[in-house]
Amino acid sequence: MRLHRNLCFAVIDGLTLILNEGKYADKVIQQLLKRDKRWGSRDRGFVAETTYDIVRWKRLYTEIAEVKAPYDRENIWRIFAVWATLRGIKLPDWSYFENTPSRKIKGRFDELSKTRKFKESIPDWLDELGVKELGESVWTKEITALNEQADVILRVNTLNTTKDKLQSLLFDDGIDTESIKGYPNALKLKERANVFKTESFKNGFFEVQDASSQLVAEFLDVKPGMKVVDTCAGAGGKALHLASLMDNKGQVIALDIYAHKLNELKRRAKRNGAWNIETRPIESTKVIKKLYDKADRVLIDAPCSGLGVLRRNPDAKWKLQPEFIENIKATQQEILQQYSRIVKDGGKMVYATCSILPSENKEQVDKFLTSDSGKDFTFIKDKSILSHKTGYDGFYMALLEKKILK
Repeated sequence: MRLHRNLCFAVIDGLTLILNEGKYADKVIQQLLKRDKRWGSRDRGFVAETTYDIVRWKRLYTEIAEVKAPYDRENIWRIFAVWATLRGIKLPDWSYFENTPSRKIKGRFDELSKTRKFKESIPDWLDELGVKELGESVWTKEITALNEQADVILRVNTLNTTKDKLQSLLFDDGIDTESIKGYPNALKLKERANVFKTESFKNGFFEVQDASSQLVAEFLDVKPGMKVVDTCAGAGGKALHLASLMDNKGQVIALDIYAHKLNELKRRAKRNGAWNIETRPIESTKVIKKLYDKADRVLIDAPCSGLGVLRRNPDAKWKLQPEFIENIKATQQEILQQYSRIVKDGGKMVYATCSILPSENKEQVDKFLTSDSGKDFTFIKDKSILSHKTGYDGFYMALLEKKILK
């Protein structure tokens, strides 16, 4: 691989914003990719993947480069040189790379790779938490899997097309996909591609959604004609899936505290042809209270640490703090206590997170079931998904049923 100066400059500029100013990697990369209209897909791929890669391995690379935050531009070039050297990329004769000690870099890499927190490039506290919650062996395998680049998975929108038809249309666009056993509406890209430019996307034939995430709506056991409430809908990936599972019949009420996310859901629903979705911003507790005892099904896709989706959000490792996890657990329990009241007698509820920590998952469900609000619910089943076992995101989902009270 030959390094091109303008592409490397883009990566360095992006890393400066992400590592020093705490900007979100995905937003920074979106901006970087608009920098030069002449860039082809390979150029754009280099900028995006190199930036993500260096963010993912930040602790390991900064340790090898012997630099500390805040990183000046020279420091970031040193980190870049470490990335390139470890990939066997020949460094050009640029001033930034003068006196790069290639042999020392490889030696330091071998030495540091003996210690998990450096090898997997994670903060000390996160390594300790992972061991505490999952045990040494499972955590070691899981954090390795969470450092791998995520596949691009599509969910076929069955309101508008079939899996076979979509696969054929994408193939005509030069995008090769394959089915995944056990995931009825999923297609996996064999090679990364910009699927958002396709006519199939514009026509609402699919959404990009990880395979694990696609299991959540199915877990809720919805039927056409039901009243379903998605309580933490966000931009609505799961609400759209629920609408398609219900054949557009019945009602999906999408709630969220962020109105701008629900506006995005409206746009997506229009493209998807999902006409049974109604959005309601949670502006006060009245919005929730009006729904008490009304829903056949309730989905609580709770806010969480997001540790199960580190593959696609590698900068979360550096933004996440132990206090946040403690605070979010209190929020999860409050949401369970409050939103469970929306379920009508005989109805069902799914509590889900994109976390791998039992303290955010099964322990939250157990705590709810022993509480006053949870005494009327019965535990039906749950599913813990770990990345190292499936190759997809880490997730948790629990199905509870509300007793019919006479």
